[in-house]
Amino acid sequence: MPDEALAAHLRRLGLDAEEEALYRAALAAGPCTLEHLASRLDRDPALVQAVAERLIGLGLLAGSGDSRPGVVPLEPTWALERLLTVRSAELQDARLAAAHAYRAFRRTVHPPATEDLVEVVTGDRIKERIHQVEAAVEHEVLRLDSPPYHTGGGPNPLEIDNLARGVVYRAVYAKSAVQNTAYYAGNVMPCISAGEQARVASGVPVKLAVFDGREAQVSMSSAGTEADDSLLVVRPSSLLSALVGLFETAWQAALPLHFGERVPRVLRPLQRRILELLSSGLTDETMAELLGISRRTLSRHLADLSSRAGATTRFQLALHAVRRGWID
Repeated sequence: MPDEALAAHLRRLGLDAEEEALYRAALAAGPCTLEHLASRLDRDPALVQAVAERLIGLGLLAGSGDSRPGVVPLEPTWALERLLTVRSAELQDARLAAAHAYRAFRRTVHPPATEDLVEVVTGDRIKERIHQVEAAVEHEVLRLDSPPYHTGGGPNPLEIDNLARGVVYRAVYAKSAVQNTAYYAGNVMPCISAGEQARVASGVPVKLAVFDGREAQVSMSSAGTEADDSLLVVRPSSLLSALVGLFETAWQAALPLHFGERVPRVLRPLQRRILELLSSGLTDETMAELLGISRRTLSRHLADLSSRAGATTRFQLALHAVRRGWID
């Protein structure tokens, strides 16, 4: 690793400039006297001795020699873990101090404390705010999803990464979101495949995202326009609790959009996809487009599935799939 990169990493872990310079010099020189290190760094011997004592205390160096004091680098794993722990605690303290300072600022500069409960974000800051909060989420994201989209409606790598580290996502998609073939293929399906719990409804009451139960983001549009031009941020309050309740009501009323674990192995992958899309209430034309097949091929598979389920209508087929646990 280049010296510049190592120096930057050591500074991030909490070493000051003199400490990281002396540690790197000791790594390059190996066991040597403090006089040698002072000469190598062109530093005052007394300063080098003081810095070396700090590094010995951290466990990065060990003292050697009696008549001519020297040092030798130690295997750094334990020492670096300790530095990382200390640094993490310092960052947490800094986060709390910044939060307290901001609350004090709002109390002294702005009138009613209730203003802290709601914030309106507009313009270019909307996308930035959405990404900042989603990147920091720890436990759960609840989402009512419908177009248009502040982020362009493309893939959401942040959600994929969060799902991989254990964050739970529950989403209710409006039918209009699922009917958008590009959005369904590029955003919805990858997220479901990564572990998102998804349902679909004919429509959603509001575009909403709730992060860890600590912040809700509600998209708003101007009267007479379809484009979202502002974002309402709601912090812990009775309003936030009401928005969580609204999500749960929509979740209970929506239809599942992903399979359970009891889908028969005899079903072909294409037939599994057809059952999934059938539960969303899409038209044959849209389903065929999403699946990349002709309407005739789709009709043939639907007839085969209906025969297996003993269903005479598509509603009966969807009901059979839900009752058998084919669809969660």
